[in-house]
Parts: sequence; structure tokens; C-alpha cells
Amino acid sequence: MSAGDTISQQQFATTALTTRIAFLLELARRLHQYGTSAPRLEMAVAGAAQRLGLSADVWSSPTAIIISFADLAQGEEGVAQTTQVMRLAPGEVNLERLCEADDIADRAIAGELGLREGFRLLRALGLPDTRREKLGLIASYGLSAASIAALFLHSSWVDLLVAAAIGLMIGGITLLAASRPRLAVASDAICALVATAVTIVVSAFVVPLAIKSVVLASLIILIPGMSLTTAVREISSQHLVSGMARMGGAMSTLLKLTFGTIAATQLCAAFGIVARDFALPALPAWTDYPALLAAAVAFAILFRAARRDWPAVIVAVVVGYLATRWGGAISGSLPAAPFGVFLGGLLLGAFANIYARYADRPGAVIREPGILLLVPGSVGFRSMSFLLERDTSLGMDTGLLLLTLLVSLVAGLMFGDLLVSPRRSL
Repeated sequence: MSAGDTISQQQFATTALTTRIAFLLELARRLHQYGTSAPRLEMAVAGAAQRLGLSADVWSSPTAIIISFADLAQGEEGVAQTTQVMRLAPGEVNLERLCEADDIADRAIAGELGLREGFRLLRALGLPDTRREKLGLIASYGLSAASIAALFLHSSWVDLLVAAAIGLMIGGITLLAASRPRLAVASDAICALVATAVTIVVSAFVVPLAIKSVVLASLIILIPGMSLTTAVREISSQHLVSGMARMGGAMSTLLKLTFGTIAATQLCAAFGIVARDFALPALPAWTDYPALLAAAVAFAILFRAARRDWPAVIVAVVVGYLATRWGGAISGSLPAAPFGVFLGGLLLGAFANIYARYADRPGAVIREPGILLLVPGSVGFRSMSFLLERDTSLGMDTGLLLLTLLVSLVAGLMFGDLLVSPRRSL
């Protein structure tokens, strides 16, 4: 134990046990709510508890946290005095509030802020989003859909505009589902059904579209690529229960999206609506770079990054994409896609740790938005679609590609941590 830890424990020795525990519980709740993975949450809360003179055994999963507290003043033979169980909804990444929670914890532990005041500030972070934030979130869905249509699918201008419009619809449905539990359960299937039905109707009666490209681009934010990646990272770090639970949630989301897509296709067929699936002239090559910049801005809004962090988020997204693209180009005899994803993960993992070390901010500001263009969620969606269409061979091949890309990305992030060791748990 360092001298700083000893001084910190002595500083809080006279603070009521319930006050220290209440502060740590609220900190754990906020970290979970803002999308922190199980290994990082457990490390952060256990480290903060030690600085407050407590021993904390933390168990985190996507829907619950269990923490047992013991006072370090009792010595090594001290048993847990309090065990708290919190049932929570799965968290969503909110970089601004995650950074605020991290800053409040640092200030409270350093003695610059009372624990009661810190608890009050942490509780205040749970206020609902403002109208402006909600409108920005909806806009980020449309902008992300348009960017993906241009950047990865190389669709036409018409496909891009239709994908953006459907993305805005999906953003609205998602926002409504956030405050309506019954709608939230089926929101993924409803979004997929709406996206597919609108695409087919527009293609049949207005202008021919590349159906699969438009549907995939408009649903890209809902496809659980981040959840799959986090699940594999948790499993690889021996957080087996959390990793498998998160993997199950991601697979159920993929199934609901696939069901909605197929249901809309069959419904349109039953009404005699036949899409004109026609590939219009593709976007010119120069649109890749404006689309990349637009995607970076959309992800900054989507992950609710603070304005001061926008330049870092944009740089992270650009670096991740270009590293993956150039890595695939120079892979030689190695498989292009897995090597590119590995290289992108490696650079982003190292970059996130450097940023956390010198900017004194959570590395998640770089890591989470940076890997969003690398995660293979769309591959999982295609795999499920092929399997439900009874194309078993293509579905299994695509599923194997999904597994390969997931392993490559997680390995890149792990080697990035080895290249530049993390100094912060977040």
C-alpha cells in the first residue's frame, strides 16, 4: 500500500461507515448506468473503497451489482459488515456524465469535496435528458445511418437520404421506448419492422433502392456490436457470468432485429408490395472522408460526449477507421479484415491509455467511440438473417467471420493495454 493510500484511509477513519458506503454505492450505480464494463467497474469501486478505508468485494453484471463492505480498521480478520444488492437496467454509454462521476470521485477521495456533497452531486447526475439532448440523440441516429451508407456500403445518394430519414424515425422510436417499459421490450423488433417496411414501400412506389444496404445502415446503431465486443472482453478477463449474460442479451437483440426485418418482408409480400431492388450509381470515392467526419460527429452526440471532448472523440474515430483500413491494405498474406481490426484495436487501446494518463480523463472517451466503426455487429445481423432464411452454409460462414473479428478486436485492445499500461480503471 502506498503512503498516499494510508493517509487517505486515516483521513476518512472518522467518517461514518454508512456515509462512506452510501457514496460508494451511488458511484457504482452511476458507473453502471453510464456503460462501464464489469472489470473496470469492479476495479474502480474496489479502489475507491480502499482509499476510503473500506474493503469492497464487488460483483457486477449487466443487470445487477452486489457489493460487500468491511472496515479496514478491523484488520485482516474483519468480516463483511454490510452487503448491498442493486437491481439495475443495462447501462448505456454517456461519456459526459461518466467523466463527471469520475471527477466527483477523485475530488471526494482527495478531500476536496465532502462525501455527503459528493453523494448529492452523484445523485444529481441521474436527472433526465433535456429536450435539446433528446433532439440531438435523434439527429445522431439519422447522421450515423447516412454515414454508414456512404462509408461502408458505398450506396447511392438516394440510399443515403432514405437511410438518414429512417434513422431519424428509429431514433424517435428508441426515445419513446426509453420511458415506456412495454414498448421497450419490443422496440428492436418494431424498429426493424418499420425500417424494412418503409424501405420496401419507397423502393416499390418512389425510387429503386438497394434494400439490404438501406436497412442495414438505418439499423446500424441498434445492432449490438459494442455489446458483443464487451461480452468477449469480459469473458477473456474471467468475468464469466457478466460476459455470458451480456452475450445472451446481444444475441436476443440480433434475433429481434432479424425477426422484425423478415416479418416486414413477408407482410409487404402478402399485400403485393414488391420492391424494385436496383443498384443506382455508387457515391464517388471522395465522399468517404466527409462521411467519416460526419460519423465521428454523430458518435460524439450518440455517446453524449462533453463539448471539450469532441476533438478527442473525432480523432479516435478517424484513427480507428484509418488504422483498420490501412491495416487491411498492408496485411499481405494475412486475412485483411481480422488484421485490420486487430491493428485498429491495438492503436485505440494504447491511445486511450495515453489520453487517460495525460489528460486525467477516463480512457473510455477514446475507447468507446473509437471502436464503434470496428465492431462486427452488422456481420452478426447478416449471419442471423441468413440462418432464418435457411441459408445455413452462408449463415455459418458469416458467423465464423463474426467470431474471428470479435477475437481480433478484443486481442488488439488487450495488446494495446500491454503496449501502454493503463493508469486509471476507467
